[in-house]
Amino acid sequence: MRIAVVSLFPQMIREALNIGVVGRALERGIFQVDCFDPRDYTADSHRTVDDRPYGGGPGMVLKVEPVRSAVRDAMRVLPPGSRRVYLGADGSRFEQSRAREACEWPGLVLVAGRYEGIDERFIEQEIDEQWSIGDYVLSGGELPALVVIDAIARLMPGTLGSSESALQESFSDGLVDWPHYTRPQDLEGHEVPAVLASGDHAAIHRWRLQQALGRTWLRRPELLERRGMSDEERELLEEFKNERARQ
Repeated sequence: MRIAVVSLFPQMIREALNIGVVGRALERGIFQVDCFDPRDYTADSHRTVDDRPYGGGPGMVLKVEPVRSAVRDAMRVLPPGSRRVYLGADGSRFEQSRAREACEWPGLVLVAGRYEGIDERFIEQEIDEQWSIGDYVLSGGELPALVVIDAIARLMPGTLGSSESALQESFSDGLVDWPHYTRPQDLEGHEVPAVLASGDHAAIHRWRLQQALGRTWLRRPELLERRGMSDEERELLEEFKNERARQ
């Protein structure tokens, strides 16, 4: 897969992608990220990319022409069928399901907004989708772009050490993750749950599913409402609730 990021701060994207599993995946050519700076598509000596908003008010608004030129240049190097996404606070929520969907696309252009946003005519004419990573305001779209790239890259075969890792992470089955433990087994009187050291794989699977259901119920109940549960899962969740009530 090939990804292009349109950003006024391409160095922020490049430097952040050099580390961890994503950096190693880039080195191995599992996917590719190119950056396009709208300032490179300006015609004046000041490399102007923004202007005052019509109607007045604070802040500046990104101009159509330089960002549009950067996006169109990016699309020329991407495969046919690539999608153009604008990252802004008013976009639809970017979730794991969207990452899985985007992972199947041949290419993706991520447009990082700045200042008060971008001229609405650019979005209407040049953008396929708008995404947000949460209900809060950031200084720009670079951090959301990095979040999106990381989430998609983890799903690409060869990025993670084990092909099962991405399948067992939070939200892969619509649930948050179960708790994880490692050595020592006894940490200052706090022991690892006995079932995890039992070697009984069926019991371990049942415990992990129950913990994932319970944690989702405690922390993200809306996910359960959206996902639904089987009869077995409802029984496991009731056991979790009863055990918690006895503590």
